[in-house]
Amino acid sequence: MDEYAWPTGPEVPAADAVRSSWAATVAALPVGTRITGEVVGRQRFGVFIRIDGVPNAIALAEITAMPRGMDLTALGASVCGEVIWGAAHNHQVEVRLDEWLAADE
Repeated sequence: MDEYAWPTGPEVPAADAVRSSWAATVAALPVGTRITGEVVGRQRFGVFIRIDGVPNAIALAEITAMPRGMDLTALGASVCGEVIWGAAHNHQVEVRLDEWLAADE
């Protein structure tokens, strides 16, 4: 498998489910909400996360929030973080990971 992969597989919600559930996702995950989840995809610009307890939501943690010199989180890793934005144009919840905050201190 390529190091950089789009989120796929049975644990990743279908795109139409993500879109149709967007209003419920935004209601469940306002800015400041703490999340946990699993990294289900990686790209050079960040990692995609399946959010625990919100089955049709996908989060993106962008590298713009990652401290310099830190490695991108691995596929399959369990992560925690905080919602910092909801992007309606692509139906993704943007998050900042706790491990990135800890490394920045």
